[in-house]
Amino acid sequence: STGDSWGIFTFLCAALCNLPALPALNCSEELGAGQSIQQTYDLTRYLEHQLRTLAGTYLNYLGPPFNEPDFNPPRLARAERVPSATVDLDLWRGLTDNARLAANYRAYSRLLCYLRVLDGQVGTAELRHRLAHFCASLQGLVLSIGGVMSSLGYPLPAGPAAPPAPPGAPAAPNDFLKKMDDFWLLKELQTWLWRSAKDFNRLKKKVPPAVVTLRLEARGF
Repeated sequence: STGDSWGIFTFLCAALCNLPALPALNCSEELGAGQSIQQTYDLTRYLEHQLRTLAGTYLNYLGPPFNEPDFNPPRLARAERVPSATVDLDLWRGLTDNARLAANYRAYSRLLCYLRVLDGQVGTAELRHRLAHFCASLQGLVLSIGGVMSSLGYPLPAGPAAPPAPPGAPAAPNDFLKKMDDFWLLKELQTWLWRSAKDFNRLKKKVPPAVVTLRLEARGF
């Protein structure tokens, strides 16, 4: 009837007018440890892919024998400043999650320092651009690892990252040894990313994914 329709219309108008004073139901996804680990894993795999292209371009820039597929020189003593990923896999897996995350955080912080120095030394604009883009992505990985540690309740490693070379440290005595330093930097970075991808893949299986929660946001109370 006309009276019933008018009553329903009046009720709806009153309800709409009073909506701002009611609690608002908000559905949101909590960014928990599982989601943070997944994002870090995805970024690690992206950096692996990015490094393959960058390493090929940079080794061609260095020239032979560094760009030859079978070039596999012994690690020199001066390259020991670069954090090595050549640790026994069983020993590495025997570490706690906290210890592995801290080692990854420290290593990428130092590797980033070396890469930024490398970026300032190359002679082509295109290669500098690629290095700068990779450095930005690697900085994102360092921050992402820090976020994973925080979400799991682990403290970040204390102290700043070690500089690539302390004041007064001797430079490479010749161009070949300087290129050898660059070669080992890329080689170790490639190994670190390969192992980190495995670390985060295992870690995300141990931590449940983020859950969808319903949260009441009271307004006007």
